[in-house]
Amino acid sequence: MVISILNKILAIVLPSLRISPLLLIRIATIVLFYVAALYLSVVYIQSIGSDIVIFSGLFQGTLKGQSIETFFYLVNALNFTLNGPLLSSLVPVKPDDDKPSRRLTKAERSQFTLSEELRQILVGLLLGDLYAQKPKGGVNVYLGFKQSIVHKDYLLHLYDLFKIFSSQAPKLSNMAPHKLTGKVYSSMWFNTWSLPCFLSLYELFYVAGSKVVPSNIDELLTPLGLAYWIADDGGFNKRDRAVVLSTQSFSKEEVNLLVGVLNNKFKLNCTINKNTNGFVIRIPSKSLPILQALLKDIMPAMMIYKIGLE
Repeated sequence: MVISILNKILAIVLPSLRISPLLLIRIATIVLFYVAALYLSVVYIQSIGSDIVIFSGLFQGTLKGQSIETFFYLVNALNFTLNGPLLSSLVPVKPDDDKPSRRLTKAERSQFTLSEELRQILVGLLLGDLYAQKPKGGVNVYLGFKQSIVHKDYLLHLYDLFKIFSSQAPKLSNMAPHKLTGKVYSSMWFNTWSLPCFLSLYELFYVAGSKVVPSNIDELLTPLGLAYWIADDGGFNKRDRAVVLSTQSFSKEEVNLLVGVLNNKFKLNCTINKNTNGFVIRIPSKSLPILQALLKDIMPAMMIYKIGLE
């Protein structure tokens, strides 16, 4: 009963106080051990000279013995309380990956490096939806990842790859209702810290703040990069069994450069199609077997449908 009353008091009072989890644990430890000791003392005093026999499950013992058992029960209860419902209900516990955003020192920023694998992936992502940016007045670069909510699994996959560079866990955002349909479109996103390890790629892919296709894209683009480019910005036409890459943000000359790399380096028979917003790249059905064989083992599993596989 005492424990129950104590839990209720803590549940009401503590949420309104700004108490760190560590301090809360210390307070709970002191209070509950005090209650356990007090309970043991009262039971022991009442049982002096009486040696009353009680039952505990299938085993019989004296009240003195049972009071000792009760003490250890309360110790176990304390351990459960500190690691279980009481503490978790009072302290907002952040997920392991929900790291608070904070400023890094120059020395800390310099310690981050990109593996060759992540660099190849970033090349493909930068051809797609990924954006890189320098904060106003800054010298380093941060990356911004964003996907519609229907691709949340893919976004979480990207976060898993780049979370060591990230200042926060993915967040959910809702756009204003569409003017024509009234629908509210949701997306998930996360940013990285501004780091010098992203600077070289930024200088390749951005000119005066605008994204471009690097002139040496034939050297930069690998099968792994292609897999993430298609995952990020590709679509599969089931009727024609063709893959379409959305390259409307690039000029015709840049799209021609990309098509040359796809055709010469990866042996794909790509064509350029014009639409209302610019130019897109089409990988036809006759090239699909080559593309599938090249990417099936390295493409993110949740995006494999974009090359006609399930």
